[in-house]
Amino acid sequence: MDRDLLSHLPVVVAVARRGGFALAAAELGMSPSAVSHAVRLVEERIGQPLFARTTRSVSLTEAGKALVETAAPALQDIAERMDRIRGIRGRPAGLLRINVSHIAIPMAVTPVVAAMAERYPDVTVELFADQGLVDIVGEGFDAGIRLGEMIAQDMVAVRLTPAFSVMIVASPAYIGRNGRPASVADLANHNCIGYRLVRSGALYRWDLREDGKDVVVETGGTAIVTDSFAAIDLALAGVGLAYVFEPLARAHVAAGRLVQVLPQSAIEEPGLFLYFPRRSAMAPKLRAFIDTAQEIGRASSRTPGRAA
Repeated sequence: MDRDLLSHLPVVVAVARRGGFALAAAELGMSPSAVSHAVRLVEERIGQPLFARTTRSVSLTEAGKALVETAAPALQDIAERMDRIRGIRGRPAGLLRINVSHIAIPMAVTPVVAAMAERYPDVTVELFADQGLVDIVGEGFDAGIRLGEMIAQDMVAVRLTPAFSVMIVASPAYIGRNGRPASVADLANHNCIGYRLVRSGALYRWDLREDGKDVVVETGGTAIVTDSFAAIDLALAGVGLAYVFEPLARAHVAAGRLVQVLPQSAIEEPGLFLYFPRRSAMAPKLRAFIDTAQEIGRASSRTPGRAA
């Protein structure tokens, strides 16, 4: 076994995963020159290039793809086994990488990470906020957090939140100037804050209910965002109608800063779930996160006066 080759394989995998030397260097805590040196050493040992480099991009060669497809799962398995060995002493340890949508952080993740910091100081939780769906295994994540309907069937899914509705909200000032829409058709006469899907670039069409049926509505307006929090901020400023998850707007509605319109047209989402491949279920660091999240969820459900 070539020990130099083995020790540099994680660097090669990181460059492939992050799509560049600088990003891999930042992730690994190395200098870009050290990363480049490690990749060059592996290429010399193998006798062929692993990456096709241009001034703008870095991509795997055929040999590089074959190496990464072999090395990445093996390195992940070694990391998980090491975490399990550390867990034998009774304390989960290691880096827990979770790919999470932006909206999930305040809705489901923040209290769990806070509790983890107290209970499991040897576990570092890395949250990678991403608006789109990614291959969590291929990208080197231990788990992801998304709406239940977005999760592939071959993943294990653990509920983090109850189901919740989607609200259309506006500020009292906007309602005072423009009135309330009385029907889904009235949305065409209102300034609706659009939502751009980052991955596809398409504008999201609002999913609503009308006369007991699901409908999809194209909206238009003077503002487009890629983040639900930006939509809420614009709604608070009186710009227009925002289409947001109820838990994100709940406090503003309760305080009178926002007003819900067309409540009869609101749909219900299944809730947020943590998901991961089946082979990761026994990793102590992930088990600790799941147990902590479920404990917090049970405590929240028992809190008097908690909104569903």
